[in-house]
Amino acid sequence: MIELPIVEATEIKKIKKPDWLRVKLPIGPEYAAVRKLVDDNKLHTICESGNCPNMGECWGAGTATFMILGNVCTRSCTFCAVATGRPTEYDTDEPRRVAEAIQLMKVKHAVITSVNRDELADRGAEVWYQTIVQVKNLSPETTIETLIPDVKGNWVALIRMIEGGQEVVSHNMETVKRLYKMVRPQAKYERSLEQIQRIKNFGKRTKAGLMLGIGETKEEVIEAMDDLLAHGLDVLTLGQYLQPTKMHLEIKEFIHPDIFAMYKEEGLKRGLKYVESGPLVRSSYHSERHL
Repeated sequence: MIELPIVEATEIKKIKKPDWLRVKLPIGPEYAAVRKLVDDNKLHTICESGNCPNMGECWGAGTATFMILGNVCTRSCTFCAVATGRPTEYDTDEPRRVAEAIQLMKVKHAVITSVNRDELADRGAEVWYQTIVQVKNLSPETTIETLIPDVKGNWVALIRMIEGGQEVVSHNMETVKRLYKMVRPQAKYERSLEQIQRIKNFGKRTKAGLMLGIGETKEEVIEAMDDLLAHGLDVLTLGQYLQPTKMHLEIKEFIHPDIFAMYKEEGLKRGLKYVESGPLVRSSYHSERHL
């Protein structure tokens, strides 16, 4: 296969944004309906907090990824747009409101994520558990994917997070092994792999995501795929990193869509059950497809 050249970020700054990075503006009645529901129920979404480029498309289709346990994270990952600091919000009524919102939206496949809550002894696991249980009680036909944080080796908390009845459990690696300390300074590559293995051992469908364009090599991406497969991964997402602000990690390169297609082919060839790969792909993008 012929590999297309990767365009350096320094070159892209001199020209217009690549066509493959154009996104739709969030407009329309469906978007407005989701906006109102989120506001009325005082809910958080990773769509907003994470500056997701697909918010217009997803909200326009009547779907959103709910973010529980507040909107302030205890981690300081260099790529993430979510606010970091000391969280003050711990709302035990949040599970009910999320469940009611999902019921009102008549969502067939719900995605729920959270900030890291390292200051809590259970990492927020009980709120996780109650959220899943209450969604299932109100919407028993709805399938659920949970994108959970690193529990820092608190495996008791991990089990509580994933025993509520969700079908898919996702935990993002974010980057390759060499760049881990720079990108996720409070996380460990091997520990995240172990977390995925433990999720698989519990009997859940496993999922993880990598973002590209921060200096990784093709060989390192393939190595990460192999590591994830060896630890029981079923589904992988690959997307282009987009710098939220000047204070965040810089983009090293923009990856051409054909390179993303090559990675998808490579992942499937190596044994992954499903790969979603493209510049605008994010963890929950088209998440219902692999079910």
